[in-house]
Amino acid sequence: MVRLGFLIGLIALIGVMLSGFAAYRVHDQELAVDSMALARAIDVHASLVQDRLTERELLSRVASGLFRAPAVPKANMLEPLRSAIYAFKTDFVISSWIARLKPTELGIAEAELKAAGFTAPAIRDFDDQPREANAADGSVDVLMDIEPRSQDRLGLPGRTYDRHSVIGPMLARAAETGKPVASDPLPLLRRTGPVGLVLASPITREGSAELAGFITFSYELAPLMLTNDDRSLFSVALKVDADDEYVANEQGVVSLRALKQGDPPPSLMRTITFGGRDWSLSYYSKKNVVARAQQTAIIVAAIGLALTGIVCGLFGYVAHNTLRLSREIQVRIGFERRLTAVIDELNHRVKNILAVIQSIVTRTLRHGADIDASRELLIGRIHAMSNVITLLSESQWQGVKLKGLLESRAIPNADRIVVNGPDISVSARAAQSLSLLFFELASHSDEGLSVVGRHPHIVVTWEVTGEEADLVFHFRWEEFNTSATTRRQDSDFGLILLDRVAPEAMGGTAKRYFTETSYVYELTAPMETVIDMTERDRTEQFTVPVRQP
Repeated sequence: MVRLGFLIGLIALIGVMLSGFAAYRVHDQELAVDSMALARAIDVHASLVQDRLTERELLSRVASGLFRAPAVPKANMLEPLRSAIYAFKTDFVISSWIARLKPTELGIAEAELKAAGFTAPAIRDFDDQPREANAADGSVDVLMDIEPRSQDRLGLPGRTYDRHSVIGPMLARAAETGKPVASDPLPLLRRTGPVGLVLASPITREGSAELAGFITFSYELAPLMLTNDDRSLFSVALKVDADDEYVANEQGVVSLRALKQGDPPPSLMRTITFGGRDWSLSYYSKKNVVARAQQTAIIVAAIGLALTGIVCGLFGYVAHNTLRLSREIQVRIGFERRLTAVIDELNHRVKNILAVIQSIVTRTLRHGADIDASRELLIGRIHAMSNVITLLSESQWQGVKLKGLLESRAIPNADRIVVNGPDISVSARAAQSLSLLFFELASHSDEGLSVVGRHPHIVVTWEVTGEEADLVFHFRWEEFNTSATTRRQDSDFGLILLDRVAPEAMGGTAKRYFTETSYVYELTAPMETVIDMTERDRTEQFTVPVRQP
């Protein structure tokens, strides 16, 4: 009995020791894996934030490169840039032109603002308080134009910002460095507005080093920081100084939080650059990694003690690690297969898109074409391609709704178009052809002709006829109150697109003609090419999420 008890005690001691060892290893592995996952997610997030900031800084540089500073104070200076700045599709709150004026030019600027239709053209301080022209002892930074315009923003031009506590130093630094400069966080549009940043790019007069003013873009802070992901492993805050940081709540509202002694430190910190300065992002883990590792270790130890044996304890430890390794291998294999399919499909589609863009550029910028008109057409056509690619990306390239290609963000003069037809989805190839087709038709319509009542003077209809196996797509575009002598002439590229490219892409036919009161374009194609089920089936194969075993 004594010998048996000693043997049982020895086995129990060995089981306890092995269970404790297994629990210790599991604790370290869980802690290491969770820490690595958190660090990897934070690195990805910081990289995405940096990419978003770089895109917005690139928009500022492009806009400043396209801007032509006037010799005298002018309003409506952002009008020529509207297509360019919206082509980037960045989420800026407001874009503005701030002119640096001499005190003697303030009267001219006020007259320009009044003539441009702004509701408060008087030159005044940033807080809407009166500002005397003779009180300025140097250059004055005056807001002369805004984009986008709305009724509540038409009263902003006329304000001066050289004495603003945040924007003033930012403009001074941008003028000094000659590069885009970002401001400190501040409320946008009004004192109770959303917290954001302002990026200012200095503009010099052509052929001179003299500063003419600044193009600015303001952005809300929450989207820039990507704070709206409820499924992320962490929350992010923008550190201002040693005592304060900006945080966002579940609704995306950003506020300033004072740091107190005893508050938990951030799990990790990352530095990003934007507007000529460095910004620190503090990351706080949403779960207690140490507590989770301890809980897992306790479970393993309990299992080992319950089994009270070296074989069971060792089996549990080995099985735990083997299962984890097996899952990681299977997920990695599935991910690599899916990634290979995505890359192959992406290469195919990028080549097609680049070929289309090359054709657009070649046809638009043909020899002898007017450069200004060609530039507007080129920007519009590329914008139409960008819009349809965005719609396809949102649907994971499984087709887009036909009505979405006729929205105001996709084509000009959309407010004068009435649409009638079933809400069908078209394939990626058909969507690209139809998007360019709609842009060409809309951009050459007669803008100056009015219509009776409030009805648009362009009517777009489509229908699907035939039996299930032989469905036919019929599309009709009709512009009323126009004729062959009054309608704007189609470009060479437009004629090729209308008569040959679009019909051939969908395996159909097209015709255009004038009636006594209208211009008509008709397109007929089989539905099997408009929908392209082969393309949709291929796309669904690589959009299916990788399932964990």
